[in-house]
Amino acid sequence: MTAADALLFDVPTPVERLLHLADQYTRHNDMLDLHLAKLAADAAPGDNTHADSAKQLAYDTRTAITAIRAERLYASTEMTEILARLTQLAFLSTASASHDVRTARDLTALAADASVGCAAALATEMRRRGAMATAPDDRLSAERRTALAEIARGHVTVSNLFDRERAQSRRHNRVRLSTLRALEKHHLADRDPSSAPATYIGGPPQDRIRLTPAGITALASVIALPQPPPGTPPAAARWPTPAHPPRARSH
Repeated sequence: MTAADALLFDVPTPVERLLHLADQYTRHNDMLDLHLAKLAADAAPGDNTHADSAKQLAYDTRTAITAIRAERLYASTEMTEILARLTQLAFLSTASASHDVRTARDLTALAADASVGCAAALATEMRRRGAMATAPDDRLSAERRTALAEIARGHVTVSNLFDRERAQSRRHNRVRLSTLRALEKHHLADRDPSSAPATYIGGPPQDRIRLTPAGITALASVIALPQPPPGTPPAAARWPTPAHPPRARSH
């Protein structure tokens, strides 16, 4: 089941909705990066084929704002900042539809990070007010929590060099390939082949690592919570295997 399918049958929590939004922004930015890679260094900036995607992102961001307001949480500085940041994202997405590809890419460059940041802040507020219905998934080790969060932010890819796979992530939050394989095994993450920009000019596209619907739910349950001490074993040795493992997401 794709993330879009899940949204049709299960009403996501506001936190899950923001994590899904982050994935949409990452997908959009990857599309722009691959498009830019095809342009010659002295070529024109490109067409506006990204406009429809940008407009959809703006709509989805406004929908997320509506869902948060529907929670009727008490006003606070934190809530005001969350809504203001999402409003800015919607505005930037709308504006990017009117610009060339290079400019549009700059306007949404930080959107996935911002969406995950808003999700973490919202989860903190909802827990503080007793509005968080999802119990924390205590089967997640500190390393797997970090990996899920980095994937949500659009920071994790896998490249294949000389027939050897290598995980690519941010230097301050390294994600090991073995961790990614464990998340894939438990259907919390999957790969979108050749959908992310290359690691070097002229190189082949990388595989983008994305959260599955189950991965989004798992991360939403623990995001912004204190990390368990290093070396703490998960509460359960394994996740139940779905009867029908999720298929790779469609574009």
